[in-house]
Amino acid sequence: MLLHNKRLTYYFLASFSFILGCTLTLFVLHPIALKPNSSPNVHNIRLLVLVLSAVKNLNRRDAIRETWAQTKEDVKILFVVSKDKSLNAEKLVHEDLLEVDEKDDYKLLTHKIIASFSSVYHINFDYLLKCDDDSFVNIPSIVNELEHMPKNRFYWGYFDGSASIKRKGKFKETQWIACDRYLPYALGGGYVLSKDLIIYIVKNRDYLSLFASEDVSVGAWLSPLNITRKHDRRFDTEWYSRGCQNNYLVTHKQSPEMMRLHWSHIIRTGKMCDKEFKNMASYEYNWSVMPSKCCVRNSSLIP
Repeated sequence: MLLHNKRLTYYFLASFSFILGCTLTLFVLHPIALKPNSSPNVHNIRLLVLVLSAVKNLNRRDAIRETWAQTKEDVKILFVVSKDKSLNAEKLVHEDLLEVDEKDDYKLLTHKIIASFSSVYHINFDYLLKCDDDSFVNIPSIVNELEHMPKNRFYWGYFDGSASIKRKGKFKETQWIACDRYLPYALGGGYVLSKDLIIYIVKNRDYLSLFASEDVSVGAWLSPLNITRKHDRRFDTEWYSRGCQNNYLVTHKQSPEMMRLHWSHIIRTGKMCDKEFKNMASYEYNWSVMPSKCCVRNSSLIP
């Protein structure tokens, strides 16, 4: 019923804006993409969160708005979406859409990431968290952790260095020639970059290879740099969730219903999980060996 009422609201507002005419349309329906940060040099944002979302995924965006996006921390959350007229009504209700000139196509996700980084790099922020619209994020804990992290040259997430190159399916890579494994990269369900690395990527974008997977691409772009890479098992960002642990910072592959359930547990108990459990073992990244041997799962590790 709630979703139905929201869609009626969006429909009503869209119809109302059309009646008001072209002047109001130009003024309201096409706000500057970074309107929420209209004075970027006045107020510093500790953490800028970019949530990659498809135009059709309104239910996921609303679930995030109703749950973990309700933070009082020094954070700005923007949904990265393709430009589309169907978003006009949503823009009347929310000022958190960052529109880019890239279509909703998995093969174009890397283009979408480059476009979004290019749109926000001039904003006054310290760190950027990229995640997907099916990720549940513990914003207060991440902000607290960042107080003790490097201010520059910092790349934080759940890393993989042993992944084989995908030669078929939607993950198929046609341009990869570097080696027979992907270079170490933080999985795309959620990772954090310091501001200087965003600037580095944007300034060098014309020289960068754009691979099919955006997280693989980011790892490849940063691979030759002398930076701090922090592997953290509290980033539950693999191809499906490893389970539920209350110390998770990001947990991927969560439906809108699960997000609301996690949030209700947090409101009632202060903890995300009604009961902690593990679906799959994690691993501690071994930086002292070759990447192909980096990531041996250990069932005794929690999370």
